Amino acid sequence: MGERNTYWLGFSHVPGVGSVRIKQLLDAFGTLELAWKATRTDLRRAGMGPKTTDSILRVRSSLDLDRAQSKLERLGIELVTLLSPKYPEPLKHITSPPACLFVKGSWVQDDRESVAVVGTRQASKYGKLVTESLVQSLAERGLTIISGLAKGIDGLAHWAALNAGGRTIAVLGSGLDEIYPAEHRRLANSIGEQGALFSEYPPGRRPEGHHFPARNRIIAGLAKGVIVIEAAERSGALITAGFAADQGKEVFAVPGDVTRKTSRGTNRLIQDGATPILQMDDVLDGLHLFASPATAGVAVKGPEDATQTQILKALENEPAHIDTLYQMTGLPIQEIQAALALLELGGSVKHLGGMHYQRLGEEPIEYIVD
Repeated sequence: MGERNTYWLGFSHVPGVGSVRIKQLLDAFGTLELAWKATRTDLRRAGMGPKTTDSILRVRSSLDLDRAQSKLERLGIELVTLLSPKYPEPLKHITSPPACLFVKGSWVQDDRESVAVVGTRQASKYGKLVTESLVQSLAERGLTIISGLAKGIDGLAHWAALNAGGRTIAVLGSGLDEIYPAEHRRLANSIGEQGALFSEYPPGRRPEGHHFPARNRIIAGLAKGVIVIEAAERSGALITAGFAADQGKEVFAVPGDVTRKTSRGTNRLIQDGATPILQMDDVLDGLHLFASPATAGVAVKGPEDATQTQILKALENEPAHIDTLYQMTGLPIQEIQAALALLELGGSVKHLGGMHYQRLGEEPIEYIVD
């Protein structure tokens, strides 16, 4: 790490010193080296409040910069500053961009075509199936999948992208050596090899509750749009969606069972104007993206389990209402709804309105719903 970055590293350890105060320090002192060595009086003159000044002086007296720099090198973590050409361009345009990013892996040009996928930690079977199917389809079309490494939807989204051979980025609410949750260490290692791990927190910083809402602004800032799959009315996923809306990004939500708590947030988002995802093309259309040349000819996905096979067989001859499918298959309505959602995302089935569905791959049938 160059001499110049050493002092960015120092200030990254100071609580409350982000991009706004870094700019104040640069304006006042010209370099962060001079700011790091400044007296209390000079720091106060530069606009630092008493608490921030105390924090700077306390960290400066206790932090061994050479040791902190060696720790980064030993862990294989790169420090990318707001002034570095490696800093992700989309992040520069959000409110309060992180002054420093600690990175394992890399941000590449193709990552600009990305979408964040977030949701509840208590994913239902429906949420898991939709996440895996949707993310696989998006990753196969060249989109980078961004999420927060949390349990539930986040972790499933990362794994689905990796399994599809795609790129994925995880943004952490802790130092990159403090993987949280601990059971996602193997996932984090895989992401570092096939994408990137990002954090604005230096190594050694433990996960804390207030880190995660701050982390969510970075998830939204990196992505072209945010997809919410299952979320309660008060959840981190909705905070991420809020950041995306404030940043002028597209917000998508997967409709859910109105009787489930984890569907209330997503259904509310749709009520408030988020784009409902009924098929994978809804995401591509909303982001004004098209399939990459390498994947433009991807075939329509066939059934992936016995339930989907039964439903496709029931739709062989003509469109059918969901109640008719229930009568024909004897399957629980919730299972039918989940399977139809996945078949629709895969391009095998089309919703005609009024809970009527048609199998695709045949001549379209005009169907009028009274």
